[in-house]
Amino acid sequence: MNFLNLANIPDISFIDNETIDGVFTQMMNDYLDKIEELTGKRTALAAADPIRLIMYACAVQTYQAMQYADHAGKMSLLTYSNGNYLDHLGTIDGLLRKQETPAKAQFEFSIASALGTVVAIPAGTRVTNGNDVFFATDEYAEIAIGQTSVVVGATCTTAGDEGNGFAVGEFTTLVNTIPYITSVTNIEETYGGAPVESDEDFKERIFKSPGSYATAGPEDAYIYHTKNVSPQIGDVYVDSTTEGQVDVYFVMEDGSLPSASMITQVQNALSDKKLRPLTDYVVVQAPSTESYDIDVTYYIASSDSAAVSTIQDNVTAAVAAYNEWQTEVIGRDINPSVLVQKLMEAGVKRVEVTDPVDTVVNNDTIAQLGTVTVTYGGIEND
Repeated sequence: MNFLNLANIPDISFIDNETIDGVFTQMMNDYLDKIEELTGKRTALAAADPIRLIMYACAVQTYQAMQYADHAGKMSLLTYSNGNYLDHLGTIDGLLRKQETPAKAQFEFSIASALGTVVAIPAGTRVTNGNDVFFATDEYAEIAIGQTSVVVGATCTTAGDEGNGFAVGEFTTLVNTIPYITSVTNIEETYGGAPVESDEDFKERIFKSPGSYATAGPEDAYIYHTKNVSPQIGDVYVDSTTEGQVDVYFVMEDGSLPSASMITQVQNALSDKKLRPLTDYVVVQAPSTESYDIDVTYYIASSDSAAVSTIQDNVTAAVAAYNEWQTEVIGRDINPSVLVQKLMEAGVKRVEVTDPVDTVVNNDTIAQLGTVTVTYGGIEND
């Protein structure tokens, strides 16, 4: 990506990093200087002197007011802003925080054999997996004369990511009674549900919003408009190796490959004549994948023998963190050194890595995890 990273912007302070001790010292010095000016004598205040205690109480209140001023200033800057402050900051660019969206999927309704009449499936027909998750059809559909099935889109009745990730065939229970219907099932994994847009995601979208000022010609604009389709979309890679053709690759926020329906949704969004330059032929697809396995053995120093259980838990978390890092960005090389680093930070003394091995990944390819084997080799001398 060519986008600037907000994390690289240096910290600032609207109060010059002042501390409460600094405020108190300044107040004390101002007081003593004034006494010396009026009396010609330099005095000192004992630790329990009432004036000193009053001055400290005033310093506390003054410093608190300075903190409010620093906070107010920072809330007007994208790097620091959050919550409602961020919502107001977004309106400067005409952006609103995305609200909860429900999951979607395609469902197939079937009858036992073709009939001489149409079988109607009303909009809002509900299907469940028997575990309190429901999908309702988006529109009226019908099984035509001579046909035995029809496919129709459906949306989860609960907004958020609750309806995501159910495999093909998990929803088979028809809630509404429809004559002749013998079976119903989801024919794709459910996808697209998202909670209210987080501060970090909204902040990133505001930061990248200048890419929306142009049609989707520049690389940054294609990235912006792709991610704008759904808050569940993660990394995006844009390339053009054929004249007039723009290839857009993307993955979901958790690094998983997008479903066919999500790809179609992005394709339709980027093909909008209001966004796509007339001469651009846009092809949206999932990236290729490069599989890697994890096979490591780690050892713990004898001086840390009392913390073996804790270190083992840290190792589990470190492996998970590595896999998240490795699989979230398209074109990121498979790098076992990062895995070793995270394991060492987890507290191990030594680690032997059989897999993964250093692998250069193409720009249109994303690493995907295969098998995981993590073996504890025991205690070793320091």
